[in-house]
Amino acid sequence: MNLPTWVTVSRLLAVPLLLYGLHDPTTNWRWIALVVFLIAAGTDWLDGYLARKLNQVTELGKFLDPLVDKLLVLAPLLSLVELGQVPAWGVFLILARELTIAGWRVNPKLQGGTAIQGANLWGKLKTVSQIVAIALLITPLGETWLLPSLIAFWVSVALTLISGIIYLLPPQKSEPALDRG
Repeated sequence: MNLPTWVTVSRLLAVPLLLYGLHDPTTNWRWIALVVFLIAAGTDWLDGYLARKLNQVTELGKFLDPLVDKLLVLAPLLSLVELGQVPAWGVFLILARELTIAGWRVNPKLQGGTAIQGANLWGKLKTVSQIVAIALLITPLGETWLLPSLIAFWVSVALTLISGIIYLLPPQKSEPALDRG
């Protein structure tokens, strides 16, 4: 395994820490979970940068990166469902989109025989909105931040669904298939 893949694996190691920190979420554990989450989310950018910069893009990395991304987002969201902070059906919509796109990506016949890689603007907005929403929901900021946190969550759900629909749409003639995400 190369350095970018190790960075991806390190992001996976953050998931149990997040789950532990949100299992009995004292104020201190919430702050720790927030720091762990934000560092792990930052490694998503880092592993891609290193893979391109060091010319170490691998099939393993292309497989692991999106899988670990999903686990890093879904693990804290499931904990937040258990804590009663977000509704399960909102998290289910995110999960359904992610499973649909993952299935679509592994079946080139669904894509007209071409492998689709990378994320477009909508995919990147989805990711950023999910990170912001989860960070706000984890952070122990009190009742004042409850409404903004929930708004951020529902914005991320909406962007997740929009990006999924856009991903599944056939590419326009001027839009190369490799730029969809």
